Amino acid sequence: MGTEIKETVIRRGFGLKEEVRPLLEENYRSPLIEKIKSSGYELREGALTIRLAREFGFCYGVDRAVDLAYETRKRFPDRTIYLTSEIIHNPRVNHKLNELGIKFLNTKQTLAAPGAFSMDEVREEDVVLIPAFGTPVSDLDLLKSRKCILVDTTCGSVIAVWRRVEQYAKDGFTSIIHGKVNHEETRATSSRATQFPNGKFLVVRDKEQARMVCDFIRGQMTKEQFLNEFSPEATSLAFNPDFDLGRVGCANQTTMLSSESLEIAEMIRLALQEKYGREELPKRFRHFDTICSATQDRQDAVLELARAGVDLMVVVGGYNSSNTGHLLEISSEFCPAYHVRDAREIVSKDKIHHKPAHQEEIVTSRNWLPARAIQVGVTGGASTPDRVIEEVILKILECAKA
Repeated sequence: MGTEIKETVIRRGFGLKEEVRPLLEENYRSPLIEKIKSSGYELREGALTIRLAREFGFCYGVDRAVDLAYETRKRFPDRTIYLTSEIIHNPRVNHKLNELGIKFLNTKQTLAAPGAFSMDEVREEDVVLIPAFGTPVSDLDLLKSRKCILVDTTCGSVIAVWRRVEQYAKDGFTSIIHGKVNHEETRATSSRATQFPNGKFLVVRDKEQARMVCDFIRGQMTKEQFLNEFSPEATSLAFNPDFDLGRVGCANQTTMLSSESLEIAEMIRLALQEKYGREELPKRFRHFDTICSATQDRQDAVLELARAGVDLMVVVGGYNSSNTGHLLEISSEFCPAYHVRDAREIVSKDKIHHKPAHQEEIVTSRNWLPARAIQVGVTGGASTPDRVIEEVILKILECAKA
């Protein structure tokens, strides 16, 4: 504990996992969830059957980020510790870290949290946590210049995407990134392209925007029309589609809907092939599947559960969690589905607050839990603790008995 820290960027932790384990288990683990798993991922209570997806909740990258945050507090009990943004997109986890005295920095990559501190306040003796999503190169360079200790919890799957984007930039390819332009991960990923001379990027939100890219490549849209469709944040500085869409490499925010990312890459490949010919394609187009395996596993599992014939789905996770939102989108194709942040959103069997698929506003629905024998599917995003999922299940059981 008393040894000096020689590294300024720490990625491997401090060897304190066993010391912080009791606090992590108290805050995030769930004996009920373990019991349901051991019972075939099913819980029966009277006429109600709860069915858990086979893959849900904390992924490896999130586990590592949360563990590192708790280890950091244990290692530096008397130092000021900052977070550049939410460590993961779950309000319970971020609140618990705040209770440990970990403060938020106000950076350009995220909306300032109430009472957030300026990066100018960071001192050499302070510690700064970089979240699982990573942080833009400019913010990282600024923090390094402050000579503080950086604890980097960036997920390995995110780093794998960065490597692709960096290689694209080195080789003169524009990175087309399937992602949400204001998401922390997308901002961090796009910054990897522009750290190289003439590095370019374009962020596409969905197939509709990808279709615009294809229309321009095929000569069906003018430069002015194209640039009017994309916000300045979605493109690198001085983006010129006449030149910057001639050689492209596809990448993605790791938590996007995997099937859509693959479709977008194929759309762009075909458009380039139509314009330049099959022989030119290897010089014009690159694509590597960079969807996180944990994201894919959770999407596959919720698809399997929804197809199995549950009466409704409850998806648990932060409302700003991209991967949780995609689990909801998949579920909504098969049955009524409700995305709730936590158990407090379930008021009664007649009333629930939730975030509908493809919408930003929270709504209230009535009579959501039918008074008959039903099967309720439950899943949670990759940043949702088992304890929060447990609380939601207990609230559903309570409502069913009322």
